[in-house]
Amino acid sequence: MHTPVPAGDDVDAPLAGVRVLDLTRLLPGPFACWHLRGLGADVLKIEDPGPGDSARALWQTPAERAAGEPGLFFRRLNEGKRLHRIDLAQPAGREELLALVREADVLVEGFRPGVMARLGLGWPVLQAANPRLVMCSISGYGQQGPWSSRAGHDINYVGYAGVLEQMAGRDGRPVLPNFQIGDLFGGTQAAVNGILAALLAAQRTGRGRHVDISMTHQVHAHHLVPRLAVERHGEAPPPGADLLTGGAPCYDVYRTRDGRWMAVGALELKFWRTACEVLGRPEWGERHWSLGLPVGGAEAQALGREVAERFASETQAHWTALFEPADCCVTPVLRMEEAMRHPLFSDAAAAAHQASGSTR
Repeated sequence: MHTPVPAGDDVDAPLAGVRVLDLTRLLPGPFACWHLRGLGADVLKIEDPGPGDSARALWQTPAERAAGEPGLFFRRLNEGKRLHRIDLAQPAGREELLALVREADVLVEGFRPGVMARLGLGWPVLQAANPRLVMCSISGYGQQGPWSSRAGHDINYVGYAGVLEQMAGRDGRPVLPNFQIGDLFGGTQAAVNGILAALLAAQRTGRGRHVDISMTHQVHAHHLVPRLAVERHGEAPPPGADLLTGGAPCYDVYRTRDGRWMAVGALELKFWRTACEVLGRPEWGERHWSLGLPVGGAEAQALGREVAERFASETQAHWTALFEPADCCVTPVLRMEEAMRHPLFSDAAAAAHQASGSTR
């Protein structure tokens, strides 16, 4: 017999009563279903009877391994979900899943395109079992096309999408970010958006749909500023030469005396003038892109070097204390452990954020 799918436990949550089957692995799909759980959905995570989700072993400590406990990565991504094992390679397993599908609202999968069909569980089969079902498939390159069956990871998706080339120093070498843009934005967030829209349509029409999420296409479509530059000039700007990549002194990062960094986002003239007052160089306030300072030009580069020298004269703590009351978009670049302790992310702040309408 299959595991029953009860309604969510928070009757006031936006997705209370919505039943989700999570067949995904690793990061994008599990995190998308984690968000749905945070919105009140009941999520049943389905793994194979063997090793299951390979995320169980990612960053697993020796102590966790000895205790037979999955790593923290797996536990955080799947907290609040119910866990269940089904062997989809067996007829009995497929029948069990179809029984669950008949009661579910959403099924999320992240297999290579074509795997669900080869298992006898493709969209036409699932739709026939439950016409109201929303099926979401998350893949690197989409369910159709010559790239659909290719393997990939985040670095490949953002590389194809034109993002990685733009995330570079002035020497042009791409910087590998420890933020998985393809997985988390192109996969997780896009899947949540698509699922919510499809659920709304199913509620109105009684018909479900198949949501096809290509992480690469999502990232490419949202890489807006360089795309506009190509439309305007025929090519994207070189690294460090555009308004938001270091071509303007008012929008850059600067090293402090103690080897830390300050983020200057004083893009608007009023903020830049205030920032220059705090830096003790009010005359710099009249040298701004909106006043004709050529972005990426020699004068902007020279001013950037002057600003860098000024920031390098004091510590990050010094500048943070000076800029805190100024409200001009100049802030410290925090390490993760500092960010996790910052009042912005305290329990009280999180509670206020929730009360304002967010679910997390």
